[in-house]
Amino acid sequence: MLDILKEITNQLPKGKVSAAAFEGANIVLYTKDEEYVFSGTSEVKAIVNKLKKRIELRPDPSISMDMEKAEKTIKKLIGKDAGIGDIMFDPQRSCVVIQAEKPGVAIGKAGEKLQEIKKKTLWVPTIHRTPAIKSKIVENIRSVLYENSDFRRNFLHKTGQRIYNGWLRQKKEEWIRITYLGAGREVGKSAILLQTPESRILLDCGINVADNKAPYPYLEAPEFKIEELDAVIVSHAHLDHVGFIPYLFKFGYRGPVYCTAPTRDIMCLSQLDLVKIQINEGKDPIYTSEEVKEMVKHTITLNYEEVTDITPDVRITLYNAGHMLGGSMIHLHIGNGLHNMLYTGDIKFGKSHSLSQAANTFPRLETLMIESTYGGKESVLPPFKEQDEKLKSIIEETVKRKGKVLCPVLGSGRAQEVLVIIQNMIKEKRIPELPIYIDGMVWDMTAIYTAYPEFLSNSMRSRIFHKNDNPFLYPNIKHIGSRKEREQLIESTDSCIILATSGMLVGGPSVEYLKKIGDDPKHTLVFSCYQGPGSLGRRIQQGEKSFSYREKTTTVTVELKLQIEKFIVTGHSDRRELMNFISRCSPKPRRVIVNHGEPRQAADFASSIRRTFNIEVNLPRNLDALRLK
Repeated sequence: MLDILKEITNQLPKGKVSAAAFEGANIVLYTKDEEYVFSGTSEVKAIVNKLKKRIELRPDPSISMDMEKAEKTIKKLIGKDAGIGDIMFDPQRSCVVIQAEKPGVAIGKAGEKLQEIKKKTLWVPTIHRTPAIKSKIVENIRSVLYENSDFRRNFLHKTGQRIYNGWLRQKKEEWIRITYLGAGREVGKSAILLQTPESRILLDCGINVADNKAPYPYLEAPEFKIEELDAVIVSHAHLDHVGFIPYLFKFGYRGPVYCTAPTRDIMCLSQLDLVKIQINEGKDPIYTSEEVKEMVKHTITLNYEEVTDITPDVRITLYNAGHMLGGSMIHLHIGNGLHNMLYTGDIKFGKSHSLSQAANTFPRLETLMIESTYGGKESVLPPFKEQDEKLKSIIEETVKRKGKVLCPVLGSGRAQEVLVIIQNMIKEKRIPELPIYIDGMVWDMTAIYTAYPEFLSNSMRSRIFHKNDNPFLYPNIKHIGSRKEREQLIESTDSCIILATSGMLVGGPSVEYLKKIGDDPKHTLVFSCYQGPGSLGRRIQQGEKSFSYREKTTTVTVELKLQIEKFIVTGHSDRRELMNFISRCSPKPRRVIVNHGEPRQAADFASSIRRTFNIEVNLPRNLDALRLK
């Protein structure tokens, strides 16, 4: 692969290519010849078929139309019917992103309007649907990317050089090794280091928000050297998988972070929220917004089932995990057919209201690394209808008492699922039309959900596209945006439902509500997600009847007299679904590694896999290393 750019340009007419660059694993050719932008496409396609690499021919930035003039031209060509929103230019790459309420109208029949835009402006257009809810975090992320267009072009080129020309080590023997820096016999701080003679790759890098003693992954392990790290791959955006990534940038990491676009946006919001909570609790944050920004600049987003090389000997494909918006299983093809493995991250191989169930068909598979959050024998969740009826009863009983239902939620995934379930009940007139108050980062997360409808299930996507049936836009949804609004809600005597972060009651607005309403029996506390060991939520579930907190110089104790219920709306597979996933995995794995589960759950699950499928099973602890090949 040495000098692949030179090889490609030599196969094209002399003088037609002004520059050739990598964009990660993709290759981009630039031309200053306006005519060749269009006439050279067939010649480039011939090279693509020969080399089996993604190659794109673009106008050189120097010949693209002035941005202000281009914007006016784009609006005129597309017309008013498409409902054009923001138009964002990436000047170093000759690309423009156009937001439209009606993407089909903006694209035109057989893409004719896109072709016209490219022809008239010499910018390469992409159409995105305008989100139903404006998201400040999405806008900020996009502005960071476009403001750093020059940096991004250089960074993507450098990443490509590592992939194509970057053999760093002399290969004497082929081997594959993984080391658990987190998530070994625990739920939290997922971080798994993959090593080959050539590559050093980190799968996730999270924190355990419920563990005060050892919340961070074991980056001090002798195998881990930040200066040797080639890439970070992110399965999904929950803090136990992404909460420590900006810390890597704080200490000098400047390589790529691979994930889906919604995962990038949600993990930024989660990380910034963590910083805010730590500051509010009087702690020194483990990183700042500057490190989060640096991470964004180094993130490369992929779609599901998009294949890409990330180092000279590792190729990855992301598959839908069904766990949360943009959540992925990571398939790794290592070496020239040497070994194929799948890291599930967190998966849902079953029905949910918002997402399609996890994929289960892959090109090749030898090793399966699977989560075990609900892997124990007793972890079989009740059917949908039964859970639905239980929540209906809880809400009805609380309304009769003129109380409030407080539901601590994970900002992304579970909050939206609970919201849809409640809205469906209201729509079907099974419960009264109650106001639903959203507090914490739930509102911004919900906005991100509407920004990426292509990652939702078909039925939810259809609802998002129809404003009158979008469950996230029903008029009964109220956004709490300040401490004053929160206090007014607490003092109100009206019944309502409150969805507030954090889901484990380890800081955030849910704890603020519990401080004020916890001693009143007319209210109800409903747990809807996993509660980590040591968290206030887990302690209350286990029977604690009070909790204390500091207020200025005094300690305040709250006696818990409100009704306490558990209603599981999980993005994780339960025991049956996990076993079903392994059974229906195609092809069948030869080896299973069980992680991301409390010791008893993980051990029970590992034992059952071994007995049922008669295959090799490993149950590593943190700091254990396994040789896969």
